[in-house]
Amino acid sequence: MTDLASDGGSTYTAVGGFSMDLTLKCIVEGFADALVAIDSSGIPFRNFSPGVGPYGEPQLLSQVATRLNSRLPCEGRICTKRTPDLLIPKEWAIECKIARPFGDNGKPAENWSVNLLHPYAGNTSLLGDCLKLRSLAGNEKKAALVIGYEHSPPQLSLSPLLAAFEVVAKNVIGIRLGERVQSVRTGLVHPVHQQVTVAAWEVF
Repeated sequence: MTDLASDGGSTYTAVGGFSMDLTLKCIVEGFADALVAIDSSGIPFRNFSPGVGPYGEPQLLSQVATRLNSRLPCEGRICTKRTPDLLIPKEWAIECKIARPFGDNGKPAENWSVNLLHPYAGNTSLLGDCLKLRSLAGNEKKAALVIGYEHSPPQLSLSPLLAAFEVVAKNVIGIRLGERVQSVRTGLVHPVHQQVTVAAWEVF
């Protein structure tokens, strides 16, 4: 067996350098570790405060894909696309959304929960992405993933939002989700985005 995380982060069990089963849990843990690595690099996004929290989705996912390729046994195959956001060929097609209740300046963000909960096909919410995933061609398993930032301890908890996403997905628009897989990392350098939750569901 090989420890694929040499920087003190999560470990991923492999035999002969290749994963026996690239589970969603493995991806979530690797994703969270990648966010911590970006955070600790000290490189700010544009003119925002240092830390991973302010990064835009395309820029963030590009960096995450690079780090996952060096950590997970995927032979460098992980890439970003328009649809899906993150593709591991023959393994996973993943749509991602960022949830930030507060802005870089510490003020409450407007319409931040709409990124997850707008329940219509053709829009850019995570629910809309789930509908898109359901009709996506290919043999990959499909998943929806949330990157959520909070204070430590949270001033506005993400838990009700994640629960609401599950209820609307299952009971309103008829999307079948797997059990939530979740990982939390604390101690981030940003004064507002102090901890990050990575939550994901397989979409059937």
